[in-house]
Amino acid sequence: MVAGEASGDLLAELLLGGLKQRWPGLQAAGIGGPRMIGQGFDAWWPSDKLAVHGFNMELVRRFREIWNIREALGDRLLADRPDVFVGVDAPDFNLGLEARLKAQGVKTVHFVSPSIWAWRGGRINKIHRSVDHILCLFPFEPELYHAKGIGATFVGHPLADTIPLAVPRAAARAKLGLAEGETMVAVLPGSRRGEVRFIAPAFLQTVALLARQRPELRFMLPMAPGLRELIEPMVREHAPDAPLTLLEGQSHDVLAACDVTLIASGTATLEAALFKRPMVIAYKVSTVSWHIMKHMGYLPWVGLPNILARDFIVPERLQHAAEPAQLARDVLDWLDHPAKAEAVQQRFLELHHLLRRDTARTASDAIAQVIETR
Repeated sequence: MVAGEASGDLLAELLLGGLKQRWPGLQAAGIGGPRMIGQGFDAWWPSDKLAVHGFNMELVRRFREIWNIREALGDRLLADRPDVFVGVDAPDFNLGLEARLKAQGVKTVHFVSPSIWAWRGGRINKIHRSVDHILCLFPFEPELYHAKGIGATFVGHPLADTIPLAVPRAAARAKLGLAEGETMVAVLPGSRRGEVRFIAPAFLQTVALLARQRPELRFMLPMAPGLRELIEPMVREHAPDAPLTLLEGQSHDVLAACDVTLIASGTATLEAALFKRPMVIAYKVSTVSWHIMKHMGYLPWVGLPNILARDFIVPERLQHAAEPAQLARDVLDWLDHPAKAEAVQQRFLELHHLLRRDTARTASDAIAQVIETR
């Protein structure tokens, strides 16, 4: 298995749980993070080796290192052939590796459909060469692959299984020390260092602005591991006097407890939707990355909740539009219009039911069928 960055580590952890139930003697190894290691995964390289934000000089600097890891991993897997290779997201890394393995007769499964429906649609031909089967998180995806002769199964989203339909809001608020009646805004600027550098300053300036406008508001920012030394100086610069609490992890508690979240586009927006939280989605990248991404997009939406709803049910503020005054207005719009917030929470409940498919078991069944065709 190969999983890149925090979101892939989370998905792979949940998948490994299902695979181990089916095959108690399972041996799994490759590239993974701490959640996978907690499932007994043998991480030959850590997943954060693959974490790169956008199209920028970081990617150029690290290209050779990442390429060498992929070549070394491919050599090792072909020397000691697995029953199946599962690439978890990280398509820029995994599809090339999967193509090499498939050409040599190793069965390959890709967990999480690359977003061909959002951008880079030409990639489907590479997927055909690389993958024996795609495990799709969303219900509209399999037919796109079936039309091209690629095996695909809708397995739902594992987060929809692990996050309860009825949000434990009171328990989460008590755990975080929130008093009854306090209004809390969750601030989630991403889990990767690169994206936090671009997004966190605007988010913290928004926090400072909201704190001046509504002094009664509380703010909580759950940090991914290893990001405190990056985020704390930003807080001192942009929001030194705001009632902002920095937390190590605890993102699910914060999402369950909050009244609205200011959140970076990515998997976290789906988590927020499953916690039935009104949100404001924002994203910023380098100027070069922005110009490249603008010309690759096919859909009018970027945030997963909007893509799944096929509608702008929550605001998206991208690049230059992600400025503090606008973000603050968007946050206050949710707080000042409770009927609007309740309506979007109902949409999110319907989405939760749609995505709840016992993903670990469904995905394990699909992987077992792939292995049986060897």
